[in-house]
Amino acid sequence: MNLRVPGPTPCPEPVLQAMTRQMSYHRSEEFGVFVNGVTAKLKGLFQTQGDILILTASGNGGLEASLVNFLSPGDKVLAVCIGAFGESFADFAQTLGANVRRLRFDWGHPAEPESVRQALAADPQIKAVLISHNETSTGVTNDLQTISAVVKEFDKLIIVDAISSLGCIDLPVDRWGCDVVITASEKGLMTPPGLAIVSVSQKAWQAYAEAKMPRIYWDLGKAKKYLEIGQTPSTPAISLFYGLATALDLMGKEGFPNIIHRHVRIGNAARAGVKALGLSLFAQESHASNTVTAVRVPNGVKAKNLLKLVREQGIVLTGGQSRLEGKIFRIGHMGWVSEADIEAVIAALRLALPHAGYLLP
Repeated sequence: MNLRVPGPTPCPEPVLQAMTRQMSYHRSEEFGVFVNGVTAKLKGLFQTQGDILILTASGNGGLEASLVNFLSPGDKVLAVCIGAFGESFADFAQTLGANVRRLRFDWGHPAEPESVRQALAADPQIKAVLISHNETSTGVTNDLQTISAVVKEFDKLIIVDAISSLGCIDLPVDRWGCDVVITASEKGLMTPPGLAIVSVSQKAWQAYAEAKMPRIYWDLGKAKKYLEIGQTPSTPAISLFYGLATALDLMGKEGFPNIIHRHVRIGNAARAGVKALGLSLFAQESHASNTVTAVRVPNGVKAKNLLKLVREQGIVLTGGQSRLEGKIFRIGHMGWVSEADIEAVIAALRLALPHAGYLLP
């Protein structure tokens, strides 16, 4: 199957083979050297001199960790929401006891930096801003560089969900002044699900010292102390660490600038292919994502039937979420992906659409 969903993404064979290695003792000196090496490579990927911590968790675990370590119950938080995952991040913060204000934008459109500036100016008590760099539910990438600069004008924390962007879309953490950035193994890092990676700035550590939300497993301060001796607080997903190390080696060989350019090319190819079929993109094209393309389901076509017809050709796509269910379908193109993969998707859609009731142009 050609798995073309927004995650999990396909894994290169060397990554899968690396995960078949026998276990090693996670308290050993050998494992410490290994973990420190992986962490150093991740710092290069994040483009940061700050701390990088690897958690045994899905991406959502990383998101929860990013909240409980730097916020206290009752803290005012501005959640920038442009789709389902922005709303979910806001839900996390609200459930954990933060006082959340949601700054919502029409789905399919990016956040407007000036609106963020106005929201922060209107309420000096806001402590942190939550934002998704890349919203997979709508296929939109926010202008994180500009928005982060706005947040820094007000000296607030910015906490970034980069689960579907980092490793595919440029995100220089230090240069853009992002305090906490979260990603996960199963997207651009070409590794099976189960690892969350969090970068932490010095400003964020200052917030950590004052934060009062309860934390045990997600305590990043404890994770930092253990990393100093080459360990993790709890038993890590050792096999996933092996796979991640190999994936980072593969990415290093390709070169990060080349990876970014490859995703630009593939994003352009996906959008061009969809439009050549006479279909409409859901995202505002000026901010369309290079890791996932959201496509409007044409009138008279049932999304589930179309996806079934495409799957019968060996291509797995996915539909819309929440209010977009049945209205869009999505093509994932992040991580281990080539132009040939997208050509196969467009060819499958070309065959499936007439059977689903759509007249090709």
